[in-house]
Amino acid sequence: MPKKRSGGGLSPTQQAAKFLGVSVLAGAVMAGIALPAVGALGLAAKGSVESFDELPANLKTPPLSQRTTLLDADGGQIATVYSRDRTVVDLKDISPYMQKAIVAIEDSRFYEHGAVDLKGVLRALNKNARSGEVSEGASTLTQQYVKNVFVEEAGDDPTKVAQATQQTIGRKIRELKYAIQVEEELGKKKILENYLNITFFGQQAYGVEAAARRYFSKSAKDLNLQESALLAGLVQSPSRYDPVNDEAEAKKRRNVVLQRMAEVGDISQERADAAARTPLGLNVSRPRNGCITAVEGASFFCKYVEKAFLNDPVFGKTREERAKVWNQGGLTIRTTLDPQAQKSVQSSLKNHVNKDDSVAAAITLVEPGTGKILGMGQSKPYGYGKNETEINYSVDHSMGGSNYGFPTGSTFKPFVAAAALEEGRPPTQEYSSPYEMPYPEPVQTCSGKPWMNPSGETVPNEDESEVGPYRLKEAMALSVNTYFVQMVADIGLCPVVKMTDALHVVQGNGEKLPEVPAVSLGSRGVSPLTMASAYAAFASRGMYCTPVAIESITQKIGDQQKSLEVPKSTCSRAMSEKTADTVNTLLQGVVDSGTGREAGLTDRANAGKTGTTDERKNAWFVGYTPDLSGAVWVGSASQEVKMIDISIGGAYHAKVYGGSVPGPLWRDAMTNALAGKEAGSFNLVDIPDERDEDRGDGDEGGDRGDGDNDGLIGGLIGGGNGNGNGGGNGGAGGSEPDPTFSIPEGFVQGPGNGPGGRR
Repeated sequence: MPKKRSGGGLSPTQQAAKFLGVSVLAGAVMAGIALPAVGALGLAAKGSVESFDELPANLKTPPLSQRTTLLDADGGQIATVYSRDRTVVDLKDISPYMQKAIVAIEDSRFYEHGAVDLKGVLRALNKNARSGEVSEGASTLTQQYVKNVFVEEAGDDPTKVAQATQQTIGRKIRELKYAIQVEEELGKKKILENYLNITFFGQQAYGVEAAARRYFSKSAKDLNLQESALLAGLVQSPSRYDPVNDEAEAKKRRNVVLQRMAEVGDISQERADAAARTPLGLNVSRPRNGCITAVEGASFFCKYVEKAFLNDPVFGKTREERAKVWNQGGLTIRTTLDPQAQKSVQSSLKNHVNKDDSVAAAITLVEPGTGKILGMGQSKPYGYGKNETEINYSVDHSMGGSNYGFPTGSTFKPFVAAAALEEGRPPTQEYSSPYEMPYPEPVQTCSGKPWMNPSGETVPNEDESEVGPYRLKEAMALSVNTYFVQMVADIGLCPVVKMTDALHVVQGNGEKLPEVPAVSLGSRGVSPLTMASAYAAFASRGMYCTPVAIESITQKIGDQQKSLEVPKSTCSRAMSEKTADTVNTLLQGVVDSGTGREAGLTDRANAGKTGTTDERKNAWFVGYTPDLSGAVWVGSASQEVKMIDISIGGAYHAKVYGGSVPGPLWRDAMTNALAGKEAGSFNLVDIPDERDEDRGDGDEGGDRGDGDNDGLIGGLIGGGNGNGNGGGNGGAGGSEPDPTFSIPEGFVQGPGNGPGGRR
């Protein structure tokens, strides 16, 4: 197969085809085919090309694809994304030098002829015949514009692009008829404006404004003579004359344009000669396209916005329709991202976790009562290199996240407590909570078929000193496993399922949580955004709001600008105000005197829960104030790193637990995100403190059974990180017991946090 010449030239076969096309087209013009009134004249055999009069009368000009700009909630730019870097400008905003240069080199008789330049065709035929090759084309600037319209309409479909540019008589005939229509309807100035906005100038720049900014870092209206000549020369072959890669070839081409401008009388010969002696004067601005360029680590949020757009039917009935709108661009998207919160997220991550650590961290901040995502970031930057990733650890798989999310450990226990409170259990509910006990059976399910423990498997607390009875307040603060095991057995699984459904808690793969006891102790993978949104319902006194990232969208099409409908957060009551107030009181105790003390804020009301999963592969802190909810996850995306004897952010940890790494991450992110903002308050309830004083200060016991332990099934076994008498894992004198039981059949199903496998 003949190859193209270097620099984008035509092969001998293509030269012959073009020569034949020009010849036939010239004959067609002279025969009167350029005038529709003359009648039909088919030019191809066997009907492969429609007769002239049978072609559609109107050229449907597609909107020119442009860049899309994402803004934060304050109007600051996050990033620009585009399939084609283009900014449409009016002719008055394009340098007169540029206008003259493009006409001189591409169609010097542009203002004298109609859609087809018959003299130009004959001149090209004569010159090409004498040279034996296609050394001069015959398409007018209007015809070139029409061809570019066909290419634009083809989009990124290679087959359609090939059809739009194929060297056939049929395409030339279509091009000719539409060129006549364009000349009649638009006029010369508008055609020139459209041409300069649609044509490709190389280096990802479509249209003269993008080209001016790419090569000279200035607007098209400020281009001087030699800069205009350079850009005009690129149109014939952007790759061959690319000044970035071949300055000498580009300069030769620029000087050809300058000489042509002198020949047609646009400039004097002296001016052309002087300009030809000047250097190219490039001031190249590299393309900054896509979410990878987002400010303040907002690349993952940027991709979330893109996913939200492509997945939501409000922007088009089918994904194909939505993708077309997205790729067409011209959108200005105002998002919910709060710049103060986002900066705080990134600062906290930078201070606590290094990007080359063996584990990663992700933080998501959500506004209670609105569902607005205010901050989203992670320690491993967006990218394709070492210690970079395209996976957004904060979100579900469908939105660019991990396959299954991450097991949540004891951060799931507040959902169990909320379910029990909704069922009428009092906040002083007491269970015997022995150090170790057989897993209770039967456990009622929604299906009516109870879960059983035929093998009599047992569940221990972290230390033999942890012996009940406990009431809910202390059990939550210390995260006592056997207490919540008994609570689930008491109320059954169905109330828990009902509560998690109301809070939209699903697995990272989008599937509902399975109805098995292990779910209640955080064995299944869930995303940080899901957890932050669910906890936000506690902060908003029981109202759950679906997360949203887009505030408004305006779309520019040509000279017109319109607003697009955007998806809104849907808020619904997930629990009574009384239940939410009670949970807030319980979880405030966690940060005041329980396992989450290292996360506690000092300047405002706050509440939260720690969580650590089997073998310390995941550690969490999920918490909130009345005005902001946040979830922090730390772990390995591959679920292969055990966070024992590990360095994170340059600090050594014998054992990582929810309060030790995620807690401080949450504290710092929340503190700076809320700095300078009014501190709200919770509607707390009075829950009597029923601690048995003879038991000693249980607060010293650390992260008991909180999933802040190496316990089996997402925190089922203890292993706290207290600092003293309670026998914590991370403190002085503490030791962690080995699991002493096997997992009951059916306790864990599928990919999760237990031996059933992780993803």
